[in-house]
Amino acid sequence: MDIDAWVWWLIGAVGLGIPLVLTAMPEFGMFSVGAVAGAVTAALGFGVVAQVLVFVVVSVALIAVVRPIAARHRDGRPGLATGVDALKGRQAVVLERVDGGGGRIKLAGEVWSARALDTGQTFEPGERVDVVDIDGATAVVM
Repeated sequence: MDIDAWVWWLIGAVGLGIPLVLTAMPEFGMFSVGAVAGAVTAALGFGVVAQVLVFVVVSVALIAVVRPIAARHRDGRPGLATGVDALKGRQAVVLERVDGGGGRIKLAGEVWSARALDTGQTFEPGERVDVVDIDGATAVVM
C-alpha cells in the first residue's frame, strides 16, 4: 500500500502537535500549521521541493510574525484586577471616624468597615483616604 505525500504531512502535523500539548511551546503549533500547509501543497499535486518550501515559509513566517505579536500582547497588558484586588489603591471617603480600632468609609459606592494602617492615625468624616489592603471585610486605609 502506497501512502500519499499529503497523508505523511498530516501525520507530521499531528506529531508536531503532540509536543505542543505536552510542553505548551507555541513554536510546535506553528510548525504543525506549516506541515498542514505542506499537506495542502501535496494534495494539490505539487512536488516535494514545493511542499518542503511551503512548510518552511509558513513555519518561519508564523514564528517571525505571530510569535513576537503574541509575546507583546502577553507581556504588555497588565493583569485585570478583580474582586478585592481591584479595590486596593483606590480612594475612599470617610463616613465615620476611622482609627486603628475601626470606622466606616464609602468605597466604590459601598459602605465598608475600615481601620487605619497606622494605629495612631485618625481620619475624620469627609476626608479622603487611600485603600492599601483589604483584610477580610475591612479596608485598611492611610
